[in-house]
Amino acid sequence: MNDYHRLPTGDSQATPLVQDKKTQVTTRRVAFALVGLLLVSGATRALVNQRDAKALEEYTAATLERSVLTTNAKPGALQHNLRLPTSLRGNTEAVIYARTNGYVSQWHKGIGDYAKRGELLATLDTPEQEQQLAQAKAEREQLAAHLELTEKTLARWDSLAQRESAISLQDLDEKRSAVRQARADLQAADANVKRLDNVENFRHIRAPFDGIITRRSIEIGDYVAQGDKELFAITQTDPLRASIWVPQSYADNLAIGQPVELTLREVQGTVSAQVERIAGGIDPSTRSRQVDLLLPNKNASLLPGAYAEVNIPVSNSVETLIVPSATLIIRDQFQRIAVVDADNKIQFRNVKLGRDLGRDVEVLEGISAADTLVVSPPDQLMENELVKTREWKPATLTR
Repeated sequence: MNDYHRLPTGDSQATPLVQDKKTQVTTRRVAFALVGLLLVSGATRALVNQRDAKALEEYTAATLERSVLTTNAKPGALQHNLRLPTSLRGNTEAVIYARTNGYVSQWHKGIGDYAKRGELLATLDTPEQEQQLAQAKAEREQLAAHLELTEKTLARWDSLAQRESAISLQDLDEKRSAVRQARADLQAADANVKRLDNVENFRHIRAPFDGIITRRSIEIGDYVAQGDKELFAITQTDPLRASIWVPQSYADNLAIGQPVELTLREVQGTVSAQVERIAGGIDPSTRSRQVDLLLPNKNASLLPGAYAEVNIPVSNSVETLIVPSATLIIRDQFQRIAVVDADNKIQFRNVKLGRDLGRDVEVLEGISAADTLVVSPPDQLMENELVKTREWKPATLTR
């Protein structure tokens, strides 16, 4: 029994060694697995970080890329209408003042009344001038009597000088001088009477020409002084006149007798007129040329003082491009336009401008019709900057 259960000494020592080797192999495998897992996790994390960084870069680039409105230049019209504002006025207009002092005793014409030349408009009461005229006439009679006496005295002295030599030449010359002085005094008195008589006639206010009364500024009992207060305003309404100031660039497109059209809001259609006079030079303060127009108004349908717009057909022999004024960049007295090239990058072009057409301007040099222009470019826009483009649609005005 004892021999049967005894084990060899070598086998009892080998069993722990085998177990240690198995443990080491397992540990190595677990370590390799952990290292592999860490490597895979690191690689996966790196890929995720790279993907996130690329996405962030693309988002940042998309966010920073500027969006601009663009348009294209249009060919300039060789012939178009020039619209200029004006006001209608009478063919002849006058403001009537009193030429003497007095009180208004009666007015005969009011606003809207038609008056013929010389027709009575108002009457003034001038009692002081009536007294002055009466006094001047009395003084004139005194001087006339004195002249008659001096003439008779001179005649007697001439008769005595022919019969008697006792009459001295000195006395005779004094009598002749007295006659001349009396005649001069009488002429002065006649002139004074005539002056006062004219002044007395000035109490009657009369129309200087045929026309319509547009203003009346007096009432019965008002005191008016000579040239101090406006009494009436009168206007001749057929024909009417208008003046316009044509810009220098169009100053040579007009000729005397050329027909033009006027537009008034209260009149349907247009009203025909013609160029009557053209100034011989350019006004240096406005760089424009004055042009006077004449238009018939037989039925008095048009009123003086009304606002109108003049349509003048003008032509331009130079081919130009028309661009919106919002595309211009004006800095340091230079005009530039931002252009988007084929790579959607910004390029700045120096341009030479022509006429200012209000919302649009003419460009003579610097761009072509195929260029894409930036509308209302921001101040931060830079050369070669990458941008997104959107077509610009101008707002339309509705009435």
